[in-house]
Amino acid sequence: MAWFSACSIPAVPLFLQVLGRFNRARAAQLTLPHYLCQTPLFMPVGTQGTIKGLTKNQLEEIGCQIILGNTYHLALRPTSELIDELGGLHKFMNWPRALLTDSGGFQMVSLLHLADITEKGVTFQSPVDGKPMLLTPEESIQIQNRIGADIIMALDDVVRTTITGPRIEEAMYRTLRWIDRCIAAHKRPNEQNLFGIVQGGLDPVLRDICVRGLVERNLPGYAIGGLAGGEDKDSFWRVVAQCTAALPEDKPRYVMGVGYPLDIVVCSALGADMYDCVYPTRTARFGTALVPEGVLKLKHQAMANDIRPIDPMCECMVCKNYTRAYIHCLVTKDAMGSQLLSYHNLYYMMKLSRDLHSSIVEGRFPEFVCKFLQTMFPKGDVPEWVCNAMEVAGIDISSCCHEMKV
Repeated sequence: MAWFSACSIPAVPLFLQVLGRFNRARAAQLTLPHYLCQTPLFMPVGTQGTIKGLTKNQLEEIGCQIILGNTYHLALRPTSELIDELGGLHKFMNWPRALLTDSGGFQMVSLLHLADITEKGVTFQSPVDGKPMLLTPEESIQIQNRIGADIIMALDDVVRTTITGPRIEEAMYRTLRWIDRCIAAHKRPNEQNLFGIVQGGLDPVLRDICVRGLVERNLPGYAIGGLAGGEDKDSFWRVVAQCTAALPEDKPRYVMGVGYPLDIVVCSALGADMYDCVYPTRTARFGTALVPEGVLKLKHQAMANDIRPIDPMCECMVCKNYTRAYIHCLVTKDAMGSQLLSYHNLYYMMKLSRDLHSSIVEGRFPEFVCKFLQTMFPKGDVPEWVCNAMEVAGIDISSCCHEMKV
């Protein structure tokens, strides 16, 4: 399967062409202004226009298609005005492929002392001088218009799924009201694609109301938000399954904050297309490598004299050139250790994306899923939530679950 370059892209803001299916799972070609992407795809998080420790050439080399930038961090430094003045984020960071920016709302809630969320927007404490600041839907879109990413996200009222009660309903309806303000404020609809975010916590009724409300707005794409925040896995997959089933066939579906390989395989089986998370690079900085069996902790003393590569089957530059013993020596003392592991982990995620795509297109997705699960769970102890999700996805994994009780 060819992985396309930016030069062949037609001048349309977004077009999704489904190339293959297996039940709910789908592989597609996603045309964006700066790149022709293949889905399912994983997007690494480049908080301030960079993936920590990796160069732009390395990211292209491993097959990265879209980088996610954080609007909040970029607006603080170097500022969206400066980025705009210098030709937009693509030019600023010399990245020729696609970019996605979040709305900034999640950082307001997760990183700062939240003062208040009102109908106007999110009031938070400035990290510069401590004064209250207000991020409105209009300002979030204006900032993202200046940054210039291919995909921009609507400001939503973010509530963790572990919260219950009337706050969930309030946040869902406010998210729907704010999407109209985001649409009205969006000044570059022919160059940037505004995605809405489905909220509603773990309540199927609220999720359904939000999905239907967003679909009525006929947006270029849709995200499933409010997950990967501590909810149980059974609730997680059921929300994904409900939302993907109700979202349009001809628009991309993005599950926000998902980065565990197992979760990505399950969500792809349920019909999702796009994912992002800091997990692969953050876990690399703690000395952990992603491998088909799960994870490999390079800090462990057992690695000190292990002359094998991280993964003998991996074709990445790190696995071809360095031993576990060498990386073990680096991970606690030298920045090179986290750089090498970040490279390997993102290579793993990009290969997982390519393998998902090709297995669906070539009609062997169930075999791919079974092999993935057999490698990760060789004793047959596949988690019950995965078995339940695969049943809904129409994929028979009984051969992977030898010790499952009937």
